[in-house]
Amino acid sequence: MKKNDSNIKKAIKYLNNNECIAIPTETVYGLAGNAYSDRAVSKVYKLKKRPSNNPLIVHYYSINDLKKDCEIDNTFIKLYKKFCPGPISFVLKLKKKSRISKIITNNSNSIAVRFPSHPLSRKLLKKINYPLAAPSANISTSISPVSKQDVIDEFGSKLKFILDGGSSKIGLESTIINLIGKPHILRLGGINSKLIYKLINRSENNNKKKIRIKVPGTSKLHYSPGIPVRLNAKKNYQKEAYILIKKRKKLDKNYFYISKTGNLKEAAKNLYKTLRSIKKNGYKKIAIEKIPNINIGEAINDRILRASKKWKI
Repeated sequence: MKKNDSNIKKAIKYLNNNECIAIPTETVYGLAGNAYSDRAVSKVYKLKKRPSNNPLIVHYYSINDLKKDCEIDNTFIKLYKKFCPGPISFVLKLKKKSRISKIITNNSNSIAVRFPSHPLSRKLLKKINYPLAAPSANISTSISPVSKQDVIDEFGSKLKFILDGGSSKIGLESTIINLIGKPHILRLGGINSKLIYKLINRSENNNKKKIRIKVPGTSKLHYSPGIPVRLNAKKNYQKEAYILIKKRKKLDKNYFYISKTGNLKEAAKNLYKTLRSIKKNGYKKIAIEKIPNINIGEAINDRILRASKKWKI
């Protein structure tokens, strides 16, 4: 406990000096900076090598903090009470007097926000008087980090401080829902879209007419291990790493299973870790067997599809 308190004090010192640091969340590790500071936000973009037109998700401690910057309605409150703090992000309309850096929104009047549930990040957010802009702590389009070591592998000595919170519990990024106009899901993630639509009495079939809006993690190429990824593979080819949803009795040295029993939550948690491990082991290609497209399996399939895009002919 004392070590955590000491590390949070260090984190606050860096943040107050407009530096960016890595923080743990229940989804993936975030690269965090003061969301009210143009200087801090610019450092986040520079370190991630992120395009300036790709907005950031801003992390808050409470709904009272959020009200200073964003307009909220009954739909938001209903979702907030059910799922927050947790792996869901909301696209909301900014208030005119908001102090959020315009760099975050690319001068737009909307913003994606969320309330992380990781206890260390919540403790940190409670102790500072500004929200944190915190995209995933990785180079843009690469695999998101789910541990301190992953962040080190991404940035090395370029990042001054990492608040170590162990391995991320969920292992995939948050679900993003747009609440400007008719609510609709923009990115699949840690919370199943069916649960969200059911709560707000909205059908997924009514999700066809969408307001086009740029949000994180939805570019065609994303979450890439940097080597070709082949999907729905029934077998692997020579010298090709093979990711399995369930452990088999006979395992080849090139087999990597992301769940012992086929549990999709376990598979989601282990996906990015496994992709990184395969790359570190020197493989040049990856095959992934078919993942059931239900519950969090939908989000897994979204991530591996985007990871494979660069290599499609």
